Amino acid sequence: MGLLRYVAIRAALIIPSVLILYTLVFIVLRILPGNPVIAALGTKNIPEEQLNAIMSELGLNKPLYVQYFEYLINFAKGDMGKSMIVRGRPIASDIADKLPATLELTIWSILISLAIGLGLGYLGAQSRSKYINAFVRLLGSAVFIIFIPALGLSLQLVFSKYLRLLPSSGRISDIVNFKPITGIYTLDALIQLNINAFIDALQHLLLPAFTLGLVLSGPYMRLTLNNLEAILESKMVEAYRARGISEAKILKHAFKHVLIPVVTYTGLQFALLMGGAVLTETTFNWPGIGTYLVDKVMYRDYTAIQAVVVLFAIIVGVISLIVDIIYAVIDPRVRY
Repeated sequence: MGLLRYVAIRAALIIPSVLILYTLVFIVLRILPGNPVIAALGTKNIPEEQLNAIMSELGLNKPLYVQYFEYLINFAKGDMGKSMIVRGRPIASDIADKLPATLELTIWSILISLAIGLGLGYLGAQSRSKYINAFVRLLGSAVFIIFIPALGLSLQLVFSKYLRLLPSSGRISDIVNFKPITGIYTLDALIQLNINAFIDALQHLLLPAFTLGLVLSGPYMRLTLNNLEAILESKMVEAYRARGISEAKILKHAFKHVLIPVVTYTGLQFALLMGGAVLTETTFNWPGIGTYLVDKVMYRDYTAIQAVVVLFAIIVGVISLIVDIIYAVIDPRVRY
């Protein structure tokens, strides 16, 4: 009952978080100089009558407090509004097209970063060689400061242009017979048992996911290395060794303790990547929600920006809630 009560309270707290973020975005967009319709159309040569008509059609001539609450009410009903650039096109359709691409890139990037970070961190902590330990520690700091576009372009140059092993952009080849279901191509291909589509989608995904995953693996290396070293030097492990427990079992038990901060960090990283993979998406021409948001910001598409920000806030809140629940499950010491 304590956990259920905590989940209910945390879920309720998502609402004020969303409102605060939406309010900030709403205010910032409105105080920027210039007319949003002119910015969206990309021209100043528009008659005043036509400009006023478009403003009225988009509801931008209404008082600000009316625009504020009207959008919130419509969003709660499932209506994210319509684009200011392509008038009449629902924002929900754009998000439905773009969000699965970012979700797929995020999932694979996290998996790659976990494999590299946990593997090397574990190797450095349990190794008796101080050189391996120092190398992992240095590598963890080095990869995290790599500039993503520079790494991405280098990988494209090597594996796409020279070796011709992997495609440099896009999500799937045009020649592949494939019909998306969820929008996550690798998952859809497995559901349909379409091995050719799965291999092709994975080939397109490998370079951007590895680029982002390698950069993200740095904190995992240091997190795993530092926490595992601290646990292996603790009195708890000394007691295990005094009882004659094998080193392999001790490492296995100690590694479970390392997973607690790793789960927390993974949840935060996943939430941030959903909106922060813009550099990777731009470098590899990946049609995700991050690139979509940047395009809408450039054209000051109020409706689209508000929809994406509110959606991101909800996703971050839900993921944080899931992380807290997992934290309670894997750590029996946690009580709510």
